[in-house]
Amino acid sequence: MAVMQYKPIYTTKEVAELLATSRNTVGELLRKGKIPYLILNGARKIRGSDLERFIETYPAAQPEESEGTDE
Repeated sequence: MAVMQYKPIYTTKEVAELLATSRNTVGELLRKGKIPYLILNGARKIRGSDLERFIETYPAAQPEESEGTDE
């Protein structure tokens, strides 16, 4: 499942699928304030723009110098 540019709202299940992680991990990210969310009809919903911002600003892993070398 790809992030759809014009999809305005995602469920936590959809976010978990997009990030290839568990719903528990998404819940933790929401509770820690790393991904903003709305409460609609008693359920947490994530704006597509907030999800894209989270993905774009999440720190990328830096490979170690020894990775990929034949030492």
